[in-house]
Amino acid sequence: MHIVVGSKNPTKIEAVKDIFPEAEVTSLEVESGVRPQPFSDEETKQGAINRAMDCMKSEENAIGIGLEGGVMYVGQPLYLCNWGALVTPDGHIFTGSGARIVLPAEIEEGLKDGKELGDLMDGYAKKQEVRKNEGAIGIFTNDLVSRQEMFSHVVKLLRGQWEYWY
Repeated sequence: MHIVVGSKNPTKIEAVKDIFPEAEVTSLEVESGVRPQPFSDEETKQGAINRAMDCMKSEENAIGIGLEGGVMYVGQPLYLCNWGALVTPDGHIFTGSGARIVLPAEIEEGLKDGKELGDLMDGYAKKQEVRKNEGAIGIFTNDLVSRQEMFSHVVKLLRGQWEYWY
């Protein structure tokens, strides 16, 4: 089985490798087709689907997986959200979403100004490359849940659906 992941981000690639240890997993930098910082559940989900579709089309008989992080409002607080999509060679699409956590108001203001969460998190946490390491989820859960774990959960949801239907 060959899987193409629509990102060069190591947290996303390792999440797929953890859940599909028997697969040949490669990665491809593809566009999400949505804003650099998705700002709704629907937009984040669509970004994951777009990435997965492009990956599936990139190689014959490849399964495409797209993983997308975004933010969304539930009432007034702004939440971190994430979505994944798995697209089979015959075009069947499976989707799933995972953990959500409230983001601080100061992060929300930066996002409204058009900045990406990953960039804001570097300044907020006084670290570099938070998006390639623990992620916002890791910072705001005191490292109890990492970005890779969050995406691994989503990939489990994708694999479980795919196995059930195939």
